[in-house]
Amino acid sequence: MYSLKELFKIGNGPSSSHTIGPLMATKEFLKRYPNVEMVKVILYGSLALTGRGHLTDYIIERTLLPIPCKIEFDMDTIMKHPNTMELYGYKGTEELAHMIFYSIGGGAIKIEGEAEQQQAHIYPQSTFEAIRAYCKENGITLAEYVNRIEGQELEAYMEEIYEAMLASIDRGLRHTGVLPGKLQVKRKAAYIYRQNSKDEGAELLRKKVIAYAYATSEENASGGTIVTAPTCGASGVLPACLKYALELNLYPHKEIINALKVAGLIGNIVKTNGSISGAEAGCQAEVGTACAMAAAFLAYLNGKSTDMVERASEIALEHHLGLTCDPIDGYVQIPCIERNAVAALRAIDAAKLASYLNSNDSKISFDLVVETMLNTGQDLSPTYRETSAGGLAKTYHE
Repeated sequence: MYSLKELFKIGNGPSSSHTIGPLMATKEFLKRYPNVEMVKVILYGSLALTGRGHLTDYIIERTLLPIPCKIEFDMDTIMKHPNTMELYGYKGTEELAHMIFYSIGGGAIKIEGEAEQQQAHIYPQSTFEAIRAYCKENGITLAEYVNRIEGQELEAYMEEIYEAMLASIDRGLRHTGVLPGKLQVKRKAAYIYRQNSKDEGAELLRKKVIAYAYATSEENASGGTIVTAPTCGASGVLPACLKYALELNLYPHKEIINALKVAGLIGNIVKTNGSISGAEAGCQAEVGTACAMAAAFLAYLNGKSTDMVERASEIALEHHLGLTCDPIDGYVQIPCIERNAVAALRAIDAAKLASYLNSNDSKISFDLVVETMLNTGQDLSPTYRETSAGGLAKTYHE
């Protein structure tokens, strides 16, 4: 597995696959071919079907400036990856360059015919079972395992991630108005947070969690700065649970950071053995993984037990199996924002349920659920994998 720095990335929404990935691809193309005078870009699959709503064309055009470009949306040609973009570079009428990129989720890209342009695999173990065995053999916690693999240099980076998550909530709670795009969705985070109600204690805190998830998700939908956790579309879940933990005021800052590392470890396992791409496996891969990460975060804080972390993560992901990705008109707004809030609450409940159960007698492992999620995603009709051709995206009418 790669470093957690490859999972947690600070970037702009609304979609890691559709904005951050194409941004990285376009920059790489310009880096290799700085002398091109015009660029033609062909978007395939999900990038074509939902690219306009996800601002894919906007981010490509902005990155190429002042070089003129022509962007084509090919919705019919089937490529080997659902998020494929093809770039041609010209000088006059002469073709100087041609590259094919795959946006594989979480802002990461692959280049056709080349090895992945990422850091080396630094984790020798890639399944929860193997990591558990290593931790048991060495008498360490999951956070200590991450520290042993990543080293001290991860600390400063995780502090940045921590601050960026909280900042996205703060900005989202300050902003009001309407989100960009033709759906004209009103921002609701500030309204939820400030509305008068008779809620108090635990219920008041749950209302705040909803507001926090909305806040980051609305920032993401407006192209604001968020943390991929594991993706832009699911970026509201873990920050909401982070803020929830801070509101409880029970945990030292160091343990909060360690719990974020454990959440990242869970996301890494899914990314390695399953998928975090909605275009590849539906929203179970995005919000389902985010819920598992947040449940692991809370379970670690509540006892640091490796078995409890696994049980919480397994519960959270298992009950998102089959969740489709059906953004209306391609915007990461409906049902995505509300779905982040639901998943944040579900993460809290999954961690609590795990604490009530005997984690040693579970018949379903986290690794098994990850495998099942990938198989389920492959079985889903393509219309339910971020194409806006099925589900709510098909049945919704203004």
